[in-house]
Amino acid sequence: MPPSPLFLREAEVRRGIELLYFGYSSLIKRADDKLAGTPYGRAHHRALYFVARQPGLTVSELLRLLDITKQSLGRVLTDLQEGGLVEQKVGERDRRQRRLFLTEAGKTFEHELFDLLRRRMAEAYAEAGQQSVGGFWSVLRGLLPPDLREAVGDLQQGD
Repeated sequence: MPPSPLFLREAEVRRGIELLYFGYSSLIKRADDKLAGTPYGRAHHRALYFVARQPGLTVSELLRLLDITKQSLGRVLTDLQEGGLVEQKVGERDRRQRRLFLTEAGKTFEHELFDLLRRRMAEAYAEAGQQSVGGFWSVLRGLLPPDLREAVGDLQQGD
């Protein structure tokens, strides 16, 4: 069903919310299935993803991206460090900073999880067509709070 030209009406907004919810649930299910056989969950997966995306990310930057409490992030990072997936290094210029890096095992595990998402995302992009991708990104970016848009945009610097 094509979207209505009256795309801001309640029915169209509700349809967008439904598609976003079910699309995300379907996308992430493959990674969740893989995580089910490990001591890790979605918070661990998100932390691994962003550390892989931006090696050397500080703990405070990760805290901002994930929007979770320091206590929750502390548990996640402890689990990942004890599991040999993440290591912390003291910042070179500011010794108070703790910079995060994936270990070789962490890189391998994160890549396995990413590959499950990449394949599904690529299929969806191909089905929608190249012209749809930019609009999709614009809508998702519009859902971000303004203060997080720059931080998310900075992730593209690694590409």
